[in-house]
Amino acid sequence: MRQILATMTFAFGLAGLAAPSLAATRYPLTITNCGQQVTFEKAPARIVSIGQGMTEVLFSLGLADKIAGTAVWVGPVLPQYAEANSKIKRLADNDPSFESVVGQEPDLVTAEFEWHVGAQGSVGKREQFKDLGINTYLAPADCVAKVNTDGGDGVRKELFTMDLIYREIAELSEIFDVKERGDALISKLKKREADAVASISGASGKNLPVVFWFSSKEVNGDAFIAGKNSAPAYILKTIGAKNVVMTEEEWPLVGWETIAQANPAVIVLATMDRRRYAADDPKVKVDFLENDPVTKELDAVKNKHFVMMDAQSMNPTIRTIDGIETLANGIKSFGLAQ
Repeated sequence: MRQILATMTFAFGLAGLAAPSLAATRYPLTITNCGQQVTFEKAPARIVSIGQGMTEVLFSLGLADKIAGTAVWVGPVLPQYAEANSKIKRLADNDPSFESVVGQEPDLVTAEFEWHVGAQGSVGKREQFKDLGINTYLAPADCVAKVNTDGGDGVRKELFTMDLIYREIAELSEIFDVKERGDALISKLKKREADAVASISGASGKNLPVVFWFSSKEVNGDAFIAGKNSAPAYILKTIGAKNVVMTEEEWPLVGWETIAQANPAVIVLATMDRRRYAADDPKVKVDFLENDPVTKELDAVKNKHFVMMDAQSMNPTIRTIDGIETLANGIKSFGLAQ
């Protein structure tokens, strides 16, 4: 009997030791990413990451040591990754050149937005990288139920949800054979999302009209306002507020006369370090709103109901959860919660 028990114990011990290997990625791995099949013979060793949101996902998966270069940043990196980020080459704050990306000799180029690496890629087309033996991976949030044309922000046919970010994390963790890290990160983010929703359960926006202003090419011109299926729209749905824009464009250019007709009760202003467009600076945004003859009559402006939100929380990223918390706190502070 003792021998049988010992044999059983040994067998279970082996099973326990074997369990982790069952979850290991089997190469070659082929995935379908934004309409293209991509095959990985092994885990990539050198990455160029184009897009702050994509880079922060890679950091969150513990892959900083594999990143050879980054580009397209709108603000500071998440504080916990500041040291790791300081050691990585910044190819450009905005769009890097194709040559600068290839010059890092990556075996994988990741991109947050298809307009950088796609059919109309401002950095390069996927085929260009493929011809050089370089794989590409695009964030699912920028292609699932979304049409990108002419280098713009695109048209989103379905409401963004955090499930697209969770899919990105799951796929990257499989590509790099770090599934346990991916599962842990997804669980952590889902809990944060649930906690954020619970934190506003007694403070619903109750159909408050809200507008999200990212930036404007010209301060006095039309504004980039969040469309009805964007990440900000997901934030609004979670809180119970309503968007003043009902187009499927991700970030349509909207005139302030049109916005004035909806008379938003709250205006959410993107904050960023980037100074690509005239209205990137939030101080410039506020100055315009308070002095323009049309906008200064809006309820949100008269009552100074401005919510400052990190620009990355307005993009489909792991920071969108922060956006839920930020807007909920703003609505509470204005005494508008129902």
